[in-house]
Formats: sequence, C-alpha cells, structure tokens
Amino acid sequence: MNATAPRVPDITIPSELLPADGRFGSGPTKVRPEIAQSLADHATDYLGTSHRQLPVQLMVAELRNGIAELLRAPDGYEIILGNGGSTGFWDCATFGLIENRSHHLAFGEFGGKFASGIKAAPHLAEPSITESEPGTHPALVAVDGVDAYCYPHNETSTGVMLDPSRPDDPDALMLVDATSGAGGLHFDPSAADVYYFAPQKALAADGGLWIAMVSPAAVERIERLAASDRWCPPSLDLKIALDNSRKDQTYNTPALGTVFLTAKTVSWFNDNGGLSWSAGRSAKSAEILYGWADASESASPFVQIESQRSNVVATIDFDDSISADALCDVLRANGIVDTNGYRKLGRNQLRIGMFPAIEPADVEALTHCLDYCVSALS
Repeated sequence: MNATAPRVPDITIPSELLPADGRFGSGPTKVRPEIAQSLADHATDYLGTSHRQLPVQLMVAELRNGIAELLRAPDGYEIILGNGGSTGFWDCATFGLIENRSHHLAFGEFGGKFASGIKAAPHLAEPSITESEPGTHPALVAVDGVDAYCYPHNETSTGVMLDPSRPDDPDALMLVDATSGAGGLHFDPSAADVYYFAPQKALAADGGLWIAMVSPAAVERIERLAASDRWCPPSLDLKIALDNSRKDQTYNTPALGTVFLTAKTVSWFNDNGGLSWSAGRSAKSAEILYGWADASESASPFVQIESQRSNVVATIDFDDSISADALCDVLRANGIVDTNGYRKLGRNQLRIGMFPAIEPADVEALTHCLDYCVSALS
C-alpha cells in the first residue's frame, strides 16, 4: 500500500515577488525561450535533415568555432564532439586518453563516479584517488606514476568549484570535467589538456552530446592509443570522434536540436562579450544568493570556504526549523522549479542553478520568495 504523499503547505507567493522565469535547475536547466523559438523557426529546413549535409555541418562548425572563441582556445587546441554526454565521455577517456594509471580528485558524486569507472577498467592500473568531505575540495598535487589527472571544474552535486591548474608533472594530461562549469566559470584554458562538458547546464541547451577542447598533447595521446593494439568500441573511439569533428560532423547521428540550441547559446555569449560576460552573469547571481544566505537567520551556504563556493550551482542549508523539502514543494507550487537538494547528499538544503542564461534579477527575486516562504512556514 502506497504511503500518502505529504501535503504541500497552502502558501501563495505574491505575484510581484515572483521571478520572470522560475527555472533554477542544476541540469537540465533553463533553455532561453528566444533560442527555443529560433529552433522552431528552423523546423523544416534543419530538423529532420542529414547530419552529413551542409546545413547541419555548418551548424556544427558554428558550434565548434563558437566554443573555441568562448573558451579562448590556445593555439593548436581543437574542439571535438560526440554523442553520449559527459558520462559517455568518461568511457571515451577510459579507452582513449588514460594510458595506464590516472589520479582523481573525488569531492562529490560526479568526480567519484569517474574514478569508480576507471577502477573497473581491466586494461588500466588501479587509479590513485584523493577524496575530501562534501562541501570541500582536496588540493591538486603531483602523484608519481600517473599519466592523467582527472577532476571536476565544478562539482554539481555539492556546489564546490576548483579552478583548473597543473601540478608539477609535465608529461601527464589534465582532464577537467567542466560539465556544469563551461561558459559559466572563468579559467585558464592552458591549464587543461582536455576540458570536456555537456551542454544541458551552463550552455542552456539539451543533453546527449559531449564537447571537448583538447590540447596538442591530448591529440597526440588519442592518436597514439588508437594506433596501438588496445581495443575500443567505435562509438567511444576518440580518434574517430577527432576525425569526424574535423569534418564538422559526428560519427553517428546527433540530436540536431541539441547542436542548434548549443551553437546559438554560445553565439549569444560571444556576441555579448564572451566568457567575461557569461561568467560575469553567474558571478553576479552568486553574489546575490550567497549574500542573502550569509545574512539570513535560517539559511547559510553549505560550502564554508568562500573561494570554493561555486558561481554556477549554490547549495544552501536551512536550519531544522524549516523543512527544505516543504520549501521546495511550496516554490514548485508557485512556479519556481527544480530547487531540490542533491538526493544522495541527504542534507536539509536547496540546490539552485545560477547559470548564465538565468537572469541575476530572477535570482534576486528568488531570495525575496524564499524570505516570504520561510516566514510563512515558521
């Protein structure tokens, strides 16, 4: 017999307090209505056409060139892409980037998942793993005997960010998972050999695609491993992805809508000033939200070290007098959605996306709604 669902408190937030757009998910996140309309306008001349013909190839070229501009790709770096999202890219890296042994920083769900996948790979040595408590990140230091360092730029599950850097290990590759950070966080592109991500978070598009900015050293590793006797499924083969990307296409059919939405969001960023502009919007939203939480009597930032607080995903704890689940339910009933805390973290908290497509003014409106709901629930 199913348990009775808890009753949502009957609280109506005044309309003048509500944000213009109530989507604050940490991924999938807000897709701008203007870009969705643009896709609809191309429903007959782009959707439903061959991904190996010029209209789609031009869109892939726009996406690749736009990403290179947005991320300020250093000389010799290339933009490659394929199907499957960042989780799929972990499998690609397991076959095509890690030569023998990797070192991982695990400070949340996603860094930990990649490390677990590597541990299960029979053709690789046992990885080195440094963990830290949720809400913190460990230091990135050189480790003997590894050929790849793997860590998230932004840990979506906990709201912790770690600026990419290089330990003193010049022959190893730096593999940075930027799934929720690319486009929303400043970084030094030369600090990463592989900066990979999916577009359903900071790039305000849809899922099912992975994109990576790869250095000449990473290209050399991809080509050398592909030429070795290591077996790799073709759909995970980074050499095949590299060859197809250079033709502005993917090995197998991509979701054309995702390619379009991503390319147009990236163009929107670049037309307005590039990464300085897009990451600046997220930084402004973070300033608003963390400032509110620091001043609140019932809420506080989960991440205690200010320099480690993410500018794109905020985790906000509430004291025991306020149920974060009830607060989330009230917000959803009022059209403010996807503010749930990360399920496995198990804290009395909300998790709020602050990606560039989310208006800082809407984040400020959210804080007023939170104040209203907290008062009504107290």
